[in-house]
This record gives sequence, structure tokens and C-alpha cells, in this order.
Amino acid sequence: MSNLLKADLHMHTRYSEDSLSPPEKIVQHCIKRGINCLAITDHNTITGALEVKRLAPFKVIIGEEILTNQGEIIGYFLSEKIPPRLSPEETVARIKAQGGLACIPHPFDRFRSGAKLRNHTLEKIIPDIDLIEVFNSRTMLLRDSARALELARRHDLPATAGSDAHIVQEVGSTYMEIPEFNDAEQFRQALKQGQVFGHRTNFFIHFYGIRNRLIKQFQRS
Repeated sequence: MSNLLKADLHMHTRYSEDSLSPPEKIVQHCIKRGINCLAITDHNTITGALEVKRLAPFKVIIGEEILTNQGEIIGYFLSEKIPPRLSPEETVARIKAQGGLACIPHPFDRFRSGAKLRNHTLEKIIPDIDLIEVFNSRTMLLRDSARALELARRHDLPATAGSDAHIVQEVGSTYMEIPEFNDAEQFRQALKQGQVFGHRTNFFIHFYGIRNRLIKQFQRS
């Protein structure tokens, strides 16, 4: 494949409640590591994605990791924020209404009981889903990632992968090499040719999220 992008398709900036990562530091880190495509997927906001897009000399996808009333769904290629706590069906409908793509992140990660969709909900909405995240650096058990890959293959859905970075140093720990694209449909097609590279992050990296939440609570008090 020629003209390949190195794309980290799941990550967070300081606009997520459990991250302190400044957009400008993320951009600098990506340039050093050769990451030239990012999907910024902050929790329940697109503000960080818009800021990174303004700063970055490379391709940035406006995304959002949206907490529905039953778990998380990622929207890619958004132009407006989608509010949290809607039903999964309504959330997917709002992603599609913007011309975006709906992705299920970490579908079988047993350590994210509040963030992953239950199996019966997942099966209900899967006909309207565009993408499945098959590797997330913060998913600790490889068998959970293997189940995600099997789900994607069973439904013939393109796979995504990303670092799920909440600190700058994590960005690019997982990425996909994919062909260039110009819009959502080209991106979806590019993923079919993608290859995943990367590794799981250390379990203790999860404690940074707890620390970041506490720091932000202290700053607000």
C-alpha cells in the first residue's frame, strides 16, 4: 500500500474529565512519533477535537466517545456534539444524521462494565453500526480483543484500533496503517485495507485517569 497514514483512532485530550493532555502537546508528540492521523474521541464533547484539528499539520477526524444510557458509542466525522445519556439507538441516529460513522469501542472489555454495551443491546443495534474497535491499548485481556475481532468479522464490519490515550505519552501506542482518505466513506473503505500495530499499555496507566479526575475536582472546588 502506498501513501499510508499512521492513524491512532481513539484518544482523549484535556477536554475529557479523566485526561489532562493539552492539544498542543499531543500534536508535538505525534509529529515526533510519525503519527499523521488522529481521531480525537473525547468523552461527550468535540471541543478538543476541533482544537487539535486547528493546530495539527496532519489529518484529524472529529470524534466523540458518547456515553449513552447503556454504554459508550464513538461517532466519527461529526460536526456537532451529541449529548450523553440518550439511548444507543438515538445516539447512532444522531451520528448518522451528521453523515458520521458509528463505532463500538472496547465491546467485550470485562473491566469496563459501565462503558461497554451489554450483549443484547449490541446485537440489537449492530445492523446500524459502521465500525468495531478490535484493539484498544487499554484493554488488558487479549481474549477480549479477540472477541471484538470475531464480532467485526461475523458482521463484515471494518475494524478500528487506537491507544485510548489519556496521557500524552500513550498517544500512538496503538495505530493503524491505512490508505489516504478524504471523507467518511473513503475512511470506511480504507479501514478494510488497514493493519494494526501496537501494544497494550501497562495496567497501572489506568490510575492516571483516577488522578486526573481528582485533580480536576480539586481545581473546580
